[in-house]
Amino acid sequence: MNWLILILAGFCETGFAFCLGKMKGLTGIEYYLWGAGFILSLTLSMILLAKAVQTIPIGTAYPIWTGIGAVGTVLVGIFFFHEPVTFWRLFFISTLIISIVGLKMVSH
Repeated sequence: MNWLILILAGFCETGFAFCLGKMKGLTGIEYYLWGAGFILSLTLSMILLAKAVQTIPIGTAYPIWTGIGAVGTVLVGIFFFHEPVTFWRLFFISTLIISIVGLKMVSH
């Protein structure tokens, strides 16, 4: 169960990065609403990570959490913020995904 919590925590990390991206260039109420989404996503991500590390070693959980957040943030950038899709970006994101899976496979 804590593996699912850890994955959800990583998605929340992607969520707060998405909110930061949406805040860029905004003013007024929209800025504060996306800011509230950022704070909510950040808080939820940290709480879920803290719960997951009760049974998953921190040396495994933290890199997986940041990896899910990094991969998710790159994909959000590509799909929602029209960031460039290049061979090298996809190559290194692929190596990151392989590393995340590898950490999960070797964890006890």
